[in-house]
Amino acid sequence: MPRKDIAYLGPPGTYSELVARKQFGAKNNFVPLPSIHDVCTYVAKDPARRGIVPIENSSGGAIYEMVDILLANRPRVHVLEEISLNVRLALLGRKDERVKTLYSHFIPLDHCNSWLKKHLPRVDKESVPSTAMAAQRAWQQPHAAALGNRELAKVWNLDVLEYPIATDEPNITVFLAIGGKVKTQPRANKITLAVQLLNEPGSLCTFLECFRREDVNLSRLLSRPMRGCPQQYIFLVDIQGNPGTAKVKRALSAARKASSKLRVVGAYPSGKLYNS
Repeated sequence: MPRKDIAYLGPPGTYSELVARKQFGAKNNFVPLPSIHDVCTYVAKDPARRGIVPIENSSGGAIYEMVDILLANRPRVHVLEEISLNVRLALLGRKDERVKTLYSHFIPLDHCNSWLKKHLPRVDKESVPSTAMAAQRAWQQPHAAALGNRELAKVWNLDVLEYPIATDEPNITVFLAIGGKVKTQPRANKITLAVQLLNEPGSLCTFLECFRREDVNLSRLLSRPMRGCPQQYIFLVDIQGNPGTAKVKRALSAARKASSKLRVVGAYPSGKLYNS
């Protein structure tokens, strides 16, 4: 099979790259890009390209850069699959050095707070934009360590000092596999909608009733301000089900009538879980 171009939120060694390689296989051309918007722009330019982007973290919540792209439909990408990653963290550093400074993204610092208090109580903790950058800082600086993906040890010639680090609660990050062209997904069990409601009392209640009446479950409901329209909002809505089933068809038909605008962002399979 020909090699595919797969973009992911970089730099190399991020959890986005890990998911990209697990999802599409290692024998492809992987392209690290500095932002979610850059990944989506790259994918949108060629229907053969694919991308992996995060959409939600179990403690940090929704990643609004991706939410806003889906709502605005710019760049124009389509969801092919939703994938979850059970994030298991490693302590990366040098075996022959005492750790004085620990670098990490703020979410791992929060997840590992109890472990860090017990094992590294007097270490200075520094928050950086990504776990990949944390590993880079640990490589650049003596007596430094990082929290992150084990693969970062290979990228930055570091040792895995501890794995897995105990976390205070599960750390699940949800990613989307995206493409630049709409594809029929016969295995779809989730549908994402971009919805603009009528500006009148009870419009949200009326919209939600369309799904309750048909016993269709909503798994996500996010509101975002509409650009250029003060105090007006657009909603990203996830519903569970296949668009070909009768009850989902009826619910969507009623929801269109109850909305000012409704666009199907994607109908795709969801439920795959990888471990890091």
